[in-house]
Amino acid sequence: MQPRSNPIVRRGAGRLARGFTLVELMIALAVAAVLLALATPSFNSLMNANRLTSASNEFVGTLQAARMEALRRNATVQVCTSDDEATCDGGSATWIVRTPDGNNDGNPNDAEVLRVSTFHPAVQASGDVNALVFRADGFARDAASPAGPLLASSFSFCIPTHQPEQNVRQVSIASGSRVSTEKVNGGGACN
Repeated sequence: MQPRSNPIVRRGAGRLARGFTLVELMIALAVAAVLLALATPSFNSLMNANRLTSASNEFVGTLQAARMEALRRNATVQVCTSDDEATCDGGSATWIVRTPDGNNDGNPNDAEVLRVSTFHPAVQASGDVNALVFRADGFARDAASPAGPLLASSFSFCIPTHQPEQNVRQVSIASGSRVSTEKVNGGGACN
């Protein structure tokens, strides 16, 4: 005669284990926390670098759009800082492209805004001049002396951080209106 098997043992032996044990769950959370701690600084550096590059590229696009409009319209086009996105008030929130004489009647009383450029709030913008003009010849000059010499100036876009080390993007306009960009190590500070 065969021995009787214990019904409790038989039911448990055929069942598969499901889920995680508490120890496995704690190990998985610990590994995830270590990976997150290692990835966070790199992610912050990447985000700040993208914000700086985006701001400098937006400004380069603004300059190119102003130059093309000056050539196309055969008229003077301004690029200036503005807080209200309509007038050249010397603010710091945005850059605008506008024509002082929107309807070309010779009277600069009806300015037309052609482009508004804004940047991420963390990005601080500064420059040698707050306003410049592109005349009909396509060359940039200081708005304070639009008939003066060609503009040679630079504009900085900065985030006060050490992530990335090169926390400044500098956009330069050389004589003849050539535009270039450069990454600069600002030492974690902005001017």
